[in-house]
Amino acid sequence: MPKHKLRADELRSKDLAELRKLLEDQRAELVTLRQKAAAGALESPARVREVRKNIARILTIMREKTASSQQAAKSEAS
Repeated sequence: MPKHKLRADELRSKDLAELRKLLEDQRAELVTLRQKAAAGALESPARVREVRKNIARILTIMREKTASSQQAAKSEAS
């Protein structure tokens, strides 16, 4: 699990399987962070925000990739 901000260009270089795995890892980390926050043992509240933004970036790149593949398939069918 990366402890840094994921960059869009790094994410675009990955395939969908890698993105799904990364998304799963980030969501698991978010659950852990939320549990720590509820218990009052969270070291860095900013980390929750960073993980949420990473998840949003991953989902955005995944949507871009699926949309471009669908567009390519549509243009080949024509």
